[in-house]
Amino acid sequence: MSRGVRSRGQRRGPLVVCVHIPRFELRVATGGSRELLGRALAIAPTAAGAMPIGEVSPSAQAQGVRAGMALDEALGRCPQLELIPGDPIKVARGWDQAARSLEGIGAQLELAGPGLAYFVADGLQGIHGGRDGVIAAAGKALRRRPRIGAGPTRFVALAAALQARSRRARVVGDREVRRYLACQPVGTLRYRPETEPLVAPLDRLGVETLGGVIKLGAAGISDRFGEAGTTARRLALGYDTPLQTRPVEDRVEESMPLGEANSGLLLQRTLIVLVDRLLARPERRGRTIRVLVLSARLVDRGTWREEVVMREAIANRQRILDSLTAPLELLPAPAVALGLAVEQFGPAISDQTTLLEGERTARDERRRKAVAQVQALAGPHALFRVLLVNPDSPIPEHRTITTPFLG
Repeated sequence: MSRGVRSRGQRRGPLVVCVHIPRFELRVATGGSRELLGRALAIAPTAAGAMPIGEVSPSAQAQGVRAGMALDEALGRCPQLELIPGDPIKVARGWDQAARSLEGIGAQLELAGPGLAYFVADGLQGIHGGRDGVIAAAGKALRRRPRIGAGPTRFVALAAALQARSRRARVVGDREVRRYLACQPVGTLRYRPETEPLVAPLDRLGVETLGGVIKLGAAGISDRFGEAGTTARRLALGYDTPLQTRPVEDRVEESMPLGEANSGLLLQRTLIVLVDRLLARPERRGRTIRVLVLSARLVDRGTWREEVVMREAIANRQRILDSLTAPLELLPAPAVALGLAVEQFGPAISDQTTLLEGERTARDERRRKAVAQVQALAGPHALFRVLLVNPDSPIPEHRTITTPFLG
């Protein structure tokens, strides 16, 4: 066994690797400054939310402050707590870059959130010279030094990563899973959305470890906490579901600065331009869209990001605009720039016609054929639509903007 990896017991099932970068969002917000991270810090709550704080520094955590805590409670426990604005756009881009670096070693990732990813190592051992080589390659792929854990399931690997050191991975074998998990703190359940709400009530019951969760019994924990309790007990016993890996795709995004009069009308028209540009990108052609990310850079130098999941994968321009209208109203402050990106593509485009048929459908089809003919002769960017965005601007060039004509 190579130096730097600890393991006890034998592994007979698949090896799941967990890559964890602690306080990823806070590190991005502070620029990775060690001096700042040594103080009592927390990511400030967003104006649009219910006022919970984000990630906290080790100094704040030592005084009882944790992520997700109400702001007034956090200040009560730590009066000297400093709030810093988060930067969700920079976090998303930084984590996407880190994920692509991991995918560069051949890993098929499940992304659980910024700073937390999983992959199955079995198919990579021949490439990197065994289990230890895979773990070493994952650590070298990232600029920020991660904590790495491995085990037969996602939850076991997570528990191992939370206890690992930055220079030494922790591997849990099949035979030691239940014994190892039983000693882990109940707070490990916070990293799973379905069991996170149980941590506080379990703490009030005096349950400190996952072993205590098992001792509550299947019937007892199910009666008290329902399906979430059953899930928590199964996780504590070492059972988990298979990974849901993401497909490796090119990132498709568009952004546009806003003028000084960034009113609701200007935002709507800017959104139309972004949707048109996104749909016109060659990388998008022939594919539907399942998940979009709407983002903005705010006037106070903060950023905002909202993920929009479609009910079904679509490529229809108007349906996409309708899906984005409500999220745009959640913008917490005036913005200086608006962005739109594809987070996940759907299957290839199929027939997405509306219920209105007849002459309108025939007219639209004739127009599409005419547009396709012009683009075939003069190129894909030969036709544009002129859109009025700021009719009151004293500068003529700011009153309109051109956007790709999609037919």
